[in-house]
Amino acid sequence: MKKNKYIIFQPTKSAMQSGLNNSKKWCLTNVEAHKTHLNSIFCWTGTSNPEKNVQIFFDDLDSAIRFAKSKGHNFEIIDTPKRKIIKKSYSNNFIR
Repeated sequence: MKKNKYIIFQPTKSAMQSGLNNSKKWCLTNVEAHKTHLNSIFCWTGTSNPEKNVQIFFDDLDSAIRFAKSKGHNFEIIDTPKRKIIKKSYSNNFIR
């Protein structure tokens, strides 16, 4: 039996929001699930893997690693770079 490979990552924030609230969780998902094929008759993109839409979210990285190890999954951690915050002031637009 072939073991699937999983990735653990922090999802990026949605382009429709300015806050970072939903980007603090860690996600475990199957890498193999994202491989797709093109249906030649209808030109639809599909997959034969039922785990395509399965994502498990954790509050911290340690919880995600413990879960993956307890299930015997091969996994890779994709670390996201820290966001650099640039403080801006509206009044600086008028200083010459």
